[in-house]
Amino acid sequence: MDISIWAWVGFHAVVFFVLALDLGVFHRSAHAVSIREAAIWTVVWITLSLLFNLGLYFWLGSKPALDFLTGYLIEYSLSVDNIFIFVLLFSFFRVPSAYQHRVLFWGILGALLMRGTMILLGAALLERFDWIIYIFGAFLLFTGLRMFFSKEEEEEIHPEGNILVRVVRRFIPVTKEMRGPHFFVREQGKLMATPLFLVLLIVESTDLIFAIDSIPAIFGITQDAFIVYTSNICAILGLRSLYFLLAGVMGMFHYLKTGLAFILSFVGIKMLWPEISYLVVHEHYHVSNTLSLGVIVTTLVVAVVASIIRARRLDAVV
Repeated sequence: MDISIWAWVGFHAVVFFVLALDLGVFHRSAHAVSIREAAIWTVVWITLSLLFNLGLYFWLGSKPALDFLTGYLIEYSLSVDNIFIFVLLFSFFRVPSAYQHRVLFWGILGALLMRGTMILLGAALLERFDWIIYIFGAFLLFTGLRMFFSKEEEEEIHPEGNILVRVVRRFIPVTKEMRGPHFFVREQGKLMATPLFLVLLIVESTDLIFAIDSIPAIFGITQDAFIVYTSNICAILGLRSLYFLLAGVMGMFHYLKTGLAFILSFVGIKMLWPEISYLVVHEHYHVSNTLSLGVIVTTLVVAVVASIIRARRLDAVV
């Protein structure tokens, strides 16, 4: 679609306004985010995303709106996997709950830049080399299968191996302890990074790794850069509040990772299906996004319900 530059400007203006309102008004002072506050902000971000989706429906029609909703659900569900990493990361560095929101907030700003660059680059490549979509599909299928067969003990944090952390430690002195909510402090006339800044770097690098999986997945739904970008960013914006809402109960969702693995594999097969069908019946068949949306929603519902049933049975046994 030929999207006006003002549409891009308007979207970012709203995003930065809400982020400024979030940091400058509601989280001006560092504090632990309560479950109630996290629930309210989760509803706010989801509502804003759905309103934007409704605006797309009246502005561009039903197909772009459906593409956005499907991409949004894919990214939002896959972002839940980030929460597992955030829980381990904050626990490893013993980040006080009052400072976790600050880390995730600035992590979101970095994600806007990184994901925007990746999406625009991916869209440009697909426009010039359309066969790359099959590479994306094969990659997603491989990633989904790897996630399905991976073991829980593989989910560990090794910050000492992070290349960004090693570079910072080499060129910038780092304080041994936290210095409140600050990323940098000046001590004895020397600028020093704090462990909180190292956590922020790992959050950014972790998001980059997850983006390598999630962005090709949304390209499997639509190749329109505006829809891919806005659905991706809307989902990421709600990740912070979702973290504070679910961090304490992530262990309950035992089958969620299996569901996410199935979604990635399904989208990968969807991207490969035209060529697979051509090899079999000499016709290029496509999986509709309506069917894709139904499969994604059903998978998430089944994974969550099965996880809750399992958790209750384990509680009953105990």
